[in-house]
Amino acid sequence: MISVENVSKSFTLHNQDAAVISVMEGAGFFVGPGECVGLIGASGAGKSTLMRMLYGNYLAASGHIRIGAVDVASAEPREILALRKNSLGYVSQFLRVVPRVSTLDVVAEPLLVTGSDFASARERAKALLARLNIPERLWSLSPTTFSGGEQQRVNIARGFAYDYPALLLDEPTASLDAQNRGAVLALIREAKQRGAAIVGIFHDEAARAAVCDREIDVTQFTPGVS
Repeated sequence: MISVENVSKSFTLHNQDAAVISVMEGAGFFVGPGECVGLIGASGAGKSTLMRMLYGNYLAASGHIRIGAVDVASAEPREILALRKNSLGYVSQFLRVVPRVSTLDVVAEPLLVTGSDFASARERAKALLARLNIPERLWSLSPTTFSGGEQQRVNIARGFAYDYPALLLDEPTASLDAQNRGAVLALIREAKQRGAAIVGIFHDEAARAAVCDREIDVTQFTPGVS
């Protein structure tokens, strides 16, 4: 479902005489349906860079990144947008939403844009918000006013609202208490059971061990590091 083949990435530092810094070379791995793979490696090894390439925020310098039938490394912007709408979910560490949109509508949006009716989308959103312990009194408010932990849980609810065939998870359990951490891990297990292919960054080693089938050390793809 997720296939990375001989991917490289470099950055051009235009404010430093256009110096080119190679940050990744020869990255390759495969994630099948129902499998969760954890990216590991020291800070700066390229975990976040690789995740951004998988999502299409960064353009790979070479190689292929296939999510289903779409090669993200060479796809047109409209293809990337369609992929994100229907096939590729992303739970980042930060919630970015339009102010004044209610929390309930923020979580329901992925379902509405993929064709669910309004009532069922809202019911799914309510169930997820309750499961992630967001008080019902907050559902009608914009999550931009929430605490960092509450925003993170809203972001998780939104990411799991629609059954994406592929999921990218960036520190989904960071800073969560034991109860909410357990709820997130349960959502990940359920996504695996329905066949989602998942790539995640988990600095929480216990959480990684609980849901990941294997680990990929991205240091092996870092130029000059053995």
